[in-house]
Amino acid sequence: MSTEAGGGSPRDGAVRGEVSGAARDGAVRGDVPGAGEPGEVLAGLAPLEDDRLGAVPGVLGRIARERAADYAGIDAHAWLDRSVQHDEATIGPATRDRRAARGREAFTAALRRAAGDPLNVIAEVKRSSPSQGAIAALDPVAAARQYVAGGAAAISVLTEARHFGGALAHLREVASDREGWERYVPLLRKDFTVHPAQLLEALASGADAVLVIAAVTGEETAAYVAAAHALGVAALVEVHDERELDLALEAGTEVLGVNNRDLTTLAVDLGTAPRLLARALERGFEGVTVAESGYRTREDLAGVADLADAVLVGTSLAGSGDLTGALRRLTGG
Repeated sequence: MSTEAGGGSPRDGAVRGEVSGAARDGAVRGDVPGAGEPGEVLAGLAPLEDDRLGAVPGVLGRIARERAADYAGIDAHAWLDRSVQHDEATIGPATRDRRAARGREAFTAALRRAAGDPLNVIAEVKRSSPSQGAIAALDPVAAARQYVAGGAAAISVLTEARHFGGALAHLREVASDREGWERYVPLLRKDFTVHPAQLLEALASGADAVLVIAAVTGEETAAYVAAAHALGVAALVEVHDERELDLALEAGTEVLGVNNRDLTTLAVDLGTAPRLLARALERGFEGVTVAESGYRTREDLAGVADLADAVLVGTSLAGSGDLTGALRRLTGG
């Protein structure tokens, strides 16, 4: 979905909480052209270690460690075996493979911005946040429908419960409802990825993409990106500074997100995305670029109008009381 702010080329002048057994039930994507078998993909992927997560500072580190504790002791391979059995018994391989065929390509195609097109929008289903507290008691399905009506290119669904009021069930509900939509809108699982099982949960719940925060995954960023890609889903790799940008570019990132919010302090600087996106493009990045956090008005988007393919917007839309209207006002649609 677009914003007419900066209707020129996106790169003019630049070089191109709950983790219950029920929450883990579902279908896992099977054989997808170009994708690996889930079991093979997971063979070399481990949960992030305590030493790694212990080095992540501030609010971000605290939430990442909480999520790691949520998944402690979970055997992703055993989970996969149960899920594949459930998959075959409930929906069958044909339905599974048809659903799997979209994923990674659908997400990147929906966000990529052609020369002359306005910005696309990833609209977020978000009930609360550490910085804002309670935002709105959104019904995930109703909110997603309103975003689709407003022209969202993709929808982000929070699945972290403690701080964001999300749930994996919300993602499943939206994905199920999507079957009746007039157009296919890709879904992003928005969470703090620290364990291989979270990738499988995303697949099983209908997500087309997962969030990988470079400040959390560190040197394991490439491994988590490769696993997501091999499973057939996109990885939105989020960065906030130059060091994290280096990690992302070295990790084979296809969708690069720059968060204006410092997740260790929660402070927002709308100059962060323009600076880092420009640097990525100068270094020859040719993938999809996304600016995240702090956008409330069309005027706020001016700084990334010639640099980003898309913007991810949560709080200002979710708390507006009129999701469709707020999205249209943001984009000028």
